[in-house]
Amino acid sequence: MKQFKRFKSLLVTMSLTGSVLVSGLAHADIELGAILPLTGGSSENGIDQQRGIELAVKELNDKGGVLGEPLKVIFEDSAGNPMTGLGAVKKLVQVNNVPVVIGSFSSSVTIPIGQYLEQQKRVHINISGTSTDIRKIGDYSYSVIGLDNLSSQFSAQDVYALGYKRAVVIAPNGAYGQGTVKQFSKFFKEAGGKILGTVLYKMGQPTYRSELDRLSRLKPDVYVYTSYGQDAIVLNRDAYQLGLNQTPWYAKYLTMSTGDSPKEYTNGQRGMEVQSLGPDGKHYVDAYTAEYHKAPQSAYGSFAYDAVMLAAKAIETAKSSEPAKVQAAMLDVAPSYEGITGAFNLDKDHMRTTQPYKRVKIADGKIELR
Repeated sequence: MKQFKRFKSLLVTMSLTGSVLVSGLAHADIELGAILPLTGGSSENGIDQQRGIELAVKELNDKGGVLGEPLKVIFEDSAGNPMTGLGAVKKLVQVNNVPVVIGSFSSSVTIPIGQYLEQQKRVHINISGTSTDIRKIGDYSYSVIGLDNLSSQFSAQDVYALGYKRAVVIAPNGAYGQGTVKQFSKFFKEAGGKILGTVLYKMGQPTYRSELDRLSRLKPDVYVYTSYGQDAIVLNRDAYQLGLNQTPWYAKYLTMSTGDSPKEYTNGQRGMEVQSLGPDGKHYVDAYTAEYHKAPQSAYGSFAYDAVMLAAKAIETAKSSEPAKVQAAMLDVAPSYEGITGAFNLDKDHMRTTQPYKRVKIADGKIELR
């Protein structure tokens, strides 16, 4: 009799446990993945992108979630390292089984992440990598930010319009930097300018004095550069200490390129910046300020916000978070999607074709429109 009671008790326990498990499956969160540089030299941008994602998730969940379930984004830190990013994306696919991965910040991390997701047939949404090599990733990769062909054309025409005809170009030796040198040089020459020399610097060095000294001997009208993280600080420090800031400096993505550099290093620099907010962007700034008690800290958080909203719309359209169905829905909704950063107008390779930019400068340590 006692054995029967124990058996009956066990059946009840199993029944209750099974009920909990079934209930858990029926009400599972809809999960996405995001790979960002939350530590390392680009962490300021990565954290701002994380905040953009968090704002989108909060907004969606306050309205009932996605497919009636809470939306969750699993964050992984790339630390700006391609191998770390690759390990992160494998974990998101193999362990978390997410249908969509957002990220990363730099092209050198974004490309291997996208290539792995292409192999696994999972949707990849690029939010800040701009190398034109991103176009080659494949059918499952979507870019919500304009690539280097757009930003370099804008920069080259802007530099030429400022009256500079003889330029040198400095960029990191990676997918992004190589693309910048190639694309800027092409468009600057088409405008009528001359490229006197270029430097693709090795990242992570304690000084770039020898590279800068070599370029200074060419006597350019302007130093055109792009950089990020600690390298940007070192580059601006060396240029200042060598007195090269007596010649104009123009930064492609001024906010990223000046970063945490002391204002005496960068005062007077001109450049361009991505226009991060379209006509419907005011509510993002208001929500960001209310949540974090300060204005957005970079130009890239809004693109991360748009990526979440796009992924959510695709899942709602698919009526499923199954990867193949999400991809089919992305093909339908992504090309004409319009977010807080403006209209995407994606081309046949799923790359953004309409990307506004703005002309900026640094005055007394602050970036402002010019």
